[in-house]
Amino acid sequence: MSGEISPTGQRPGDGSSPGLRASHADRDRVVDVLRIAAGDGLLSADELDERLEAALSARTLGELAPLTADLPPAGVMGAEVKDVIRIEQVHSGPVERAGRWVVPRRLELAVTFCEVTLDFTDAVITHDTLCIDVAMTGKTLTLVTGPGIEVDTDGLQLVHGKVKHRQVPSAPGTPVRLRVELVGQKAHGRVVVRPPRRTFGQWLLRRPARHSAGD
Repeated sequence: MSGEISPTGQRPGDGSSPGLRASHADRDRVVDVLRIAAGDGLLSADELDERLEAALSARTLGELAPLTADLPPAGVMGAEVKDVIRIEQVHSGPVERAGRWVVPRRLELAVTFCEVTLDFTDAVITHDTLCIDVAMTGKTLTLVTGPGIEVDTDGLQLVHGKVKHRQVPSAPGTPVRLRVELVGQKAHGRVVVRPPRRTFGQWLLRRPARHSAGD
């Protein structure tokens, strides 16, 4: 298959041999790509299970290559799935995760007087639950949600702070794509949960129609 891409990102003939034995790292890279693709809606649950089984039992690079050959090589291929990400900042610029960032299973926030924004609008979701362990003082922690994304703040301890939860209900039948659980402590500041802001065009469409003087 001329369009196949090896787990290392090379095409056959570019220095990689399909007959070479696959290492644990080669198999892990393919598994990460498959999990990201499934989280992005490119693979069904059954397809993911089938390909994961094949990846974990693959012995050569040639057996691994077809498993990702029909997936976009850019963006998804370069993304990395991590179980835990830790962010530590003190009195510095804002912390922001937006666009096609890969959501880990656990996020540790150790932040003092820095704004933090986590925008899940276009995030690559590979797990059904994200636990955010908060150790944050000052400023605002903002979570931008979307359809199928739920936020639970019951496990978060507030010290001279408050939560502003403005999540728009999803349409009936919308599956839960991600459940975000906040635990730990937020002191001297706010936690804001909100949907994406409307664009100017969306704002115009929702404005009431103006009537002319002759109506």
